[in-house]
Amino acid sequence: MNSIINFLNTKFAPQAEKINRNIWINVLKDSVLQTLPFILVSSLVTLLTLPGNLFKWWPNLWPITNFTFGLISIYVAFLVPFNLMERKRLRKQRLIAGLTSIALFMMVIRPSIDANSIAKINFSYFGAGGMFVAMICGIITGLIMQAFGKFSFFSEDTIIPDFVTSWFNSMLPIGITIVLGYVLIDVLNVNLYQAIVNVFTPLGNILESLPGFMLVMFLYCFLYSMGISSWVLTPIITPLLIQAVQKNAELVAAGHNPTFIVTYEVIFVGFLWWGGVGNTMPLNLMMLRAKSERLRALAKACIAPALFNINEPMVFGAIVWNPFLMLPLWINGLVLPAITYLGLKAGITALPSAVNQLWYIPFPIGSWLVSPHIGSIVLALIVFVVSGLIWYPFFKVYDNAEYKKELEAKK
Repeated sequence: MNSIINFLNTKFAPQAEKINRNIWINVLKDSVLQTLPFILVSSLVTLLTLPGNLFKWWPNLWPITNFTFGLISIYVAFLVPFNLMERKRLRKQRLIAGLTSIALFMMVIRPSIDANSIAKINFSYFGAGGMFVAMICGIITGLIMQAFGKFSFFSEDTIIPDFVTSWFNSMLPIGITIVLGYVLIDVLNVNLYQAIVNVFTPLGNILESLPGFMLVMFLYCFLYSMGISSWVLTPIITPLLIQAVQKNAELVAAGHNPTFIVTYEVIFVGFLWWGGVGNTMPLNLMMLRAKSERLRALAKACIAPALFNINEPMVFGAIVWNPFLMLPLWINGLVLPAITYLGLKAGITALPSAVNQLWYIPFPIGSWLVSPHIGSIVLALIVFVVSGLIWYPFFKVYDNAEYKKELEAKK
C-alpha cells in the first residue's frame, strides 16, 4: 500500500493538480459546489420524510425537496456561464451570461404552450434529470459570451453611461444565443434531452450480462463524478431493474430458482452502493479522521445522510470534478459490480425475488432484507472492504494535498 501511495504522490498528484487548474474544470466544479447548500437542505428533508413510510399521519415534506435539489438544473444553467465570466475577468457580462443561459435552457427543454398561454413542462427536467442539458446550455452560452466579451458598439471615450453601453453590447451575444436555440428547437426540431436518452437506451439490452452490468454501473459513477446525477439514467435503467426482480418472483412462484442478477434490490438496497452510488461510505468514514479540517467538517455534515444512502452532499462537495477522487469512483464503478455479480452468480446467497425499493435502509440491514442469508452479509462486507481499499490511497494523497494548502493559508 505504501508503494501505491508513493506512486500517487510522485506521479499521479502532479498531473491531478494540473487538471485541477484547468479553467473549465474549475468552472464546472465551482458551479456544482455552489449548489451544495440546496443539496444539503434537500438531503435533510429526505431524512425527515422517511418516517412517512411508516406513519400515515407524518407530514409530506417532498415539496421542499422539489424546490431545492429539484431545481438544480436551473441553478447549474445559470452558474456555468456566470463562473466562466468571473474567471475570464469579464465581470460585467456574468449576470447577463447566466440569465441568457437560463433562457436557452428553457428553450431546450421544449415547454408546450397552449392557446391560453399556459406552459406545460416536465418538472424532472429542472432537477437532476436535466443537468446534462443544463451544462451544455451553460457551456454554449459561456463560449458565445466570451467571444464577445471585449466587443462594444461604442468607443472608449463615449459620453454614454456605462450601464447603457453594457445593455447594447449584451444584445448581440444574447441574440446569437437565443437565435441558435430557436434554429435548433423550432426550425430543426432537435430534442436534446431525448437525444441524450437515446444514446444510453441500448445499454438496457446488455444490462444482465457481466460486461453490461459493469459498463452501466461505471457510467453511473462517471456521470456522477462530473456533477451529472445518475438519475438521468433512471428512465432507461430502473424499469429494467424492476422487471428483472418481478421475473425472479415469477420463477420462484413456479417452483424454480431466480436467475436474474441485476435488479434494483441488488444495486441500491442489498450489496453494491454503501452510502449511495459509487460506494462512498468508506470514503466518508475516512474523511472523519482526515488531517484536513475542511475534509473533516464536510464528512461530519455528510455522515448522517450517508447512513441512509444519500450521498449527494459527499459527491457534490468532494468528488465532482476532483481528479484525486474521480478516479477511485470510476474504479469502484467497475470492480464492485464485478465482485457483486460473480458472488451472486457463484451462489454466495440467494438472488432477491421480491420487490424491495427501501434504498434508504442502512447497509448491511438492507442486504439481509433482500436475501435473508448469512451470505448476504458476507458479500456486502466484501464489497465494503474492497471499496475501502480502492478509496484509501487516493484519499491519503488528497488529504495530504488539502492539509498542505491549509497550512500554507495559515502562514
